Amino acid sequence: MLRERSQSKKQVLVFFVLLSLSGAGAELGSYSVVEETERGSFVANLGKDLGLGLTEMSTRRARIISQGNKQHLQLKVQTGDLLINEKLDREELCGPTEPCILHFQVLMEKPLEIFQAELRVIDINDHSPIFTEKEMILKILENSPLGTEFPLYHALDLDVGSNNVQNYKISPNSHFGVLTKERNDGRKYPELVLDKELDREEEPQLRLTLTALDGGSPPRSGTAQVRIEVVDINDNAPEFEQPIYKVRIPENSALGSLVATVSARDLDSGANGKISYSLFQPSEDISKTLEVNAMTGEIRLRKQVDFEAVTSYEVHIKATDGGGLSAKCTLLLQVVDVNDNPPQVTISALTSPIPENSPETVVAVFSVSDPDSGNNGKTISSIQEDLPFLLKPSVKNFYTLVTDRALDREARAEYNITLTVTDMGTPRLKTEHNITVQISDVNDNAPAFTQTSYTLFVRENNSPALHIGSVSATDRDSGTNAQVTYFLLPPQDPHLPLSSLVSINADNGHLFALRSLDYEALQGFEFLVGAADRGSPALSSEALVRVLVLDTNDNSPFVLYPLQNGSAPCTELVPRAAEPGYLVTKVVAVDGDSGQNAWLSYQLLKATEPGLFGVWAHNGEVRTARLLSERDATKHRLVVLVKDNGEPPRSATATLHVLLVDGFSQPYLPLPEAAPAQAQGDWLTVYLVVALASVSSLFLFSVLLFVAVRLCRRSRAASVGRCSVPEGAFPGHLVDVSGTGTLSQSYQYEVCLTGGSEANEFKFLNPIIPNFPP
Repeated sequence: MLRERSQSKKQVLVFFVLLSLSGAGAELGSYSVVEETERGSFVANLGKDLGLGLTEMSTRRARIISQGNKQHLQLKVQTGDLLINEKLDREELCGPTEPCILHFQVLMEKPLEIFQAELRVIDINDHSPIFTEKEMILKILENSPLGTEFPLYHALDLDVGSNNVQNYKISPNSHFGVLTKERNDGRKYPELVLDKELDREEEPQLRLTLTALDGGSPPRSGTAQVRIEVVDINDNAPEFEQPIYKVRIPENSALGSLVATVSARDLDSGANGKISYSLFQPSEDISKTLEVNAMTGEIRLRKQVDFEAVTSYEVHIKATDGGGLSAKCTLLLQVVDVNDNPPQVTISALTSPIPENSPETVVAVFSVSDPDSGNNGKTISSIQEDLPFLLKPSVKNFYTLVTDRALDREARAEYNITLTVTDMGTPRLKTEHNITVQISDVNDNAPAFTQTSYTLFVRENNSPALHIGSVSATDRDSGTNAQVTYFLLPPQDPHLPLSSLVSINADNGHLFALRSLDYEALQGFEFLVGAADRGSPALSSEALVRVLVLDTNDNSPFVLYPLQNGSAPCTELVPRAAEPGYLVTKVVAVDGDSGQNAWLSYQLLKATEPGLFGVWAHNGEVRTARLLSERDATKHRLVVLVKDNGEPPRSATATLHVLLVDGFSQPYLPLPEAAPAQAQGDWLTVYLVVALASVSSLFLFSVLLFVAVRLCRRSRAASVGRCSVPEGAFPGHLVDVSGTGTLSQSYQYEVCLTGGSEANEFKFLNPIIPNFPP
């Protein structure tokens, strides 16, 4: 036996020596196996996971090494299979800890290589819940209020997770129910709830069966008897000052140290008010670790706590008075790890100064050590985040400090680097080591704009010399090499008068508008701005500046048709046989603004006879609203309001004169029958072309028409007598003779009415220049 133990110790010693020589092992992965799996069961094929052949596994002398020299697994070198060496009992291996992880290593001796791996043992439902107390005795006052909860002993189940206790049930009765509650550690415990008042004279004692069920499939169960004695006198149970006591103690606390003092009071007197304290259903570990003074409630250590073994305890304290009534509180005990060794930094090499423009240069080499264990011995090394240096891990516990990029002395000539090494203990301890690195100088930085392009917005009608924005450039150099001067570059568009539009402050890059801008004339322009330092030679850069002029509602709508220039008004002819919706004319207006400032809407502001005509709000079309009758007046005057959508809105009005005529369509205006059938399909195209042409030539046409009407008046007055056009001469307007609401180009008529007739009847109606469609 001594020889085997000595040989085993030598193997472990050789393993750790080889592990220290080879550095940290590579991570192989995680495997899982269900507990109670038979010996020799297959877990995984390590040869496949390692990418090795069958012969290579044997020649490299691969084997499994576990902590504590426990051979839970075996490696079949011939096939590379990882097998179970013995039945694994999760409860024996890990107890209540979940997940249950067994760490092992795969060692390759030729050449030396170590792979870290872990095996997770999965729990099965192989244990039933067990009550430590087969019979629970409760003394309950007969006048206890409904809904009162009474703590019961919980059942223990060695399984974990869903296989642990999940629910409690009570045998059917008329007085009590049971609630299943959960502690902070996840354990379920029962509490008896009073659902119906007790009467000691009627039933002094009750016997119930408490059943604990786990979450397995199928579930396992355990039972205990609950004997309830109805108390007739003692009507006040003890009450703790606080339901939960939270305490933190260091792991190096001495034996007998005071952990906490719980206190409860009872309003009863005599024996019923005398309280004794005890641990409520403690586990074996808690019973060995803590003890409570029954008289004072002081809780002290019976043995030294170990943070690495147990980090916290949840202890339940019971206070019982002389009448048997009790109360319960919870003590949450947090064990604090002690970390008393700061990390140590040892500088092995240091290089200074370092020339600029030399990336990935090794500045320093240092090692880190910490004599503590666990998280207290794990360290994290870091430097300031705003420095152009990187820490790179080398061999075990060694680091190299290298430059992250080419350094620039003009930006910074000296770096004070603080190596901060912090362990993972609580509280964390750290060690700082300062390194000063000098950098040499080269002038190699041009000014850099904060943006590659700038977009500035200016509302039209601005005041001259208005500050419209700024450009900014920075230079990482120092001294005169960092002094920046701004200037305007010649515009790419030779027709752009940039010098009369904007100017720039050479010192600060402020841009000013030299004159008032008009959106309708100039909606935007762009130019280049340069920035140069004062070095020798000077370095410069440029940025694009876009100036966008924002529109304001400074233009009222302008009516293109009918003309509102003070000349003779235009009169529209409408046959009395026109149907409702007959197109009388269309008000055409434009707005020099843009966007919603140019959105126009139309409405009928005034009318000689309301309800006879209507205006479409979106296109300005004037149409009849109903059938015309003989009683309707012959002449009508309409005022149409044209309004834009600006803020505040601007508007204009258009005055229309409408003349109702009898027998206008059929007797005097016959439709041409010889027109080809294809012409009917081309009407819409013709209308669109005419509409576009009329907008551009309307002004010139109106002037010519005005002159023609004047000449006509003079010639007619000499020959015919008193013949005039009522309310002004008719413009060259195309009369609708088709009855469809569209303007026909078949014929154009000149109409002259007698000026002295009150009914304004026709005096003559002669066709002028018939115009056939193509």
